[in-house]
Amino acid sequence: MNLIKSTGTFGFYTIISRLLGYFRDILIAIFLGAGLIADTFFVAFRIPNTFRRLFAEGTFNAAFVPSYTSLLTKGKKKSYQFANDIFNLLLMSLFFLVLLAEIFMPFLVSLIAPGFVGNIEKIELATYLTRITFPFLIFVCLASFFSAILNSHNKFAAASAAPIILNIVLIGILLFGKMLDDKLVYYLSIGVSLSGFLQIIFLYKFVKKYYLFKLNFSFQITNNVKVFFKKLLPSIFSSGVTQINILVGTIIASFQANAVSYLYFADRIYQINLAIAGIAIGVVILPQLSKYINLKKKNKITVIQNKALELSMFLSLPATVALIIGSEEIVSSLFGYGSFSEEAVINSAKALFYFGLGLPAFALIKVFSSFFFANNDTKTPFYISLISVIINIFISIYYFKVLGFIIIPIATSISSWLNSILLLIFLKKRNLFSFNETFIIKLFKILFASILMGLFFGYLIHIFQNQLIYYSDFKLFYLILSVLLGIIFYLLLSLFIKAFNSQDLKLRY
Repeated sequence: MNLIKSTGTFGFYTIISRLLGYFRDILIAIFLGAGLIADTFFVAFRIPNTFRRLFAEGTFNAAFVPSYTSLLTKGKKKSYQFANDIFNLLLMSLFFLVLLAEIFMPFLVSLIAPGFVGNIEKIELATYLTRITFPFLIFVCLASFFSAILNSHNKFAAASAAPIILNIVLIGILLFGKMLDDKLVYYLSIGVSLSGFLQIIFLYKFVKKYYLFKLNFSFQITNNVKVFFKKLLPSIFSSGVTQINILVGTIIASFQANAVSYLYFADRIYQINLAIAGIAIGVVILPQLSKYINLKKKNKITVIQNKALELSMFLSLPATVALIIGSEEIVSSLFGYGSFSEEAVINSAKALFYFGLGLPAFALIKVFSSFFFANNDTKTPFYISLISVIINIFISIYYFKVLGFIIIPIATSISSWLNSILLLIFLKKRNLFSFNETFIIKLFKILFASILMGLFFGYLIHIFQNQLIYYSDFKLFYLILSVLLGIIFYLLLSLFIKAFNSQDLKLRY
């Protein structure tokens, strides 16, 4: 496996998906703005989309890949039986979960958005829309199962490309926004569930080379299946802690008008970088790391871990600097159109600034958690994540009345840094990870390159300040130009000071 090539493949399709997602959100901002209808749709979309991120972005892999990879070495028959037992048990469990959710949806929505309860129109619309979107959960979990099988065979392209379907479907609906008018939000909700079904069809075309599912409800709950589900629940919580913190933030933000929308748009921006700097790297290293741990090749393990960490910091640190320096210009250029007011831009930018401070921590959580998962340990990250979420909830609730919605990204970043530090401490304590000298040197070089890039990016924003104001017609062009120049500057400087080594492009692990 070539770490950079595999991460690049995963990252390429993920970026395409996120860029399409950005275009989708521009259209949503134009047609729905940041008001009542937008808030209700984001709650209806947030619930299944949170499950998508929890399952699709490495969590299912964390429980499935180490077990499946281990069984593959013992023969295809055992790995197939294990996979088919998981598939049938998952399908049955998801069916009954969604059925219960549909019946008790008013209660579920009240839990997710308690601030809506006092507004009958808002709670009823949110309930109706969430009932439409919730079947997406079945489809996305099964799609994650297919993706995990592909990833176990070091096939990352199809799995990372599948989420693109969601954005294509929603963009197609939004293009008819004016024609659909008040019915737009209903068609968007239908599009969410439809896209999940299409993802399963798309992925199965690729996965059938390795696995053909067979419906069988008299499956056996073997020891391997029991171990998988014991690992799955903790891995959902630990690997998806950032998403859980965001979900907690959505619940609290629902008490403030339009706050759900502000957080949603800020979340969309930093997630683009996190998708590569954390999620892609965590997903890519897990199969190979699991294999080397089974084979007890310590040198290989150390090299992969340090390279993964190095690549994560190389991608996340400059993004953090850019988000801190240009948060308002970024939000304005990306979403400041149509119904998305100047006030909405300012508030979303504030949220983005504080999310940006936590971006390296979000990425580190994904990478460090993968080190535990490869060792078949999902409990330690689970307990650490539980502490993180409790701290996040405490800070958010305690200061919400004083600071309003802005405490949510602040609390998320603080709790995430604590989470990543605790993960590192326990990794070191259990001798599951050690820094090598190369990483330490590279980290200082990456920090230096990121700071200089930040100064250069800030200078560009100052030069183009008149072109980047809210009412400018060409602000997106000047933002893209500034970002591209900043990236080129960062890459050239990194190559010059050897913060990045071009020979790493050829290394296989």
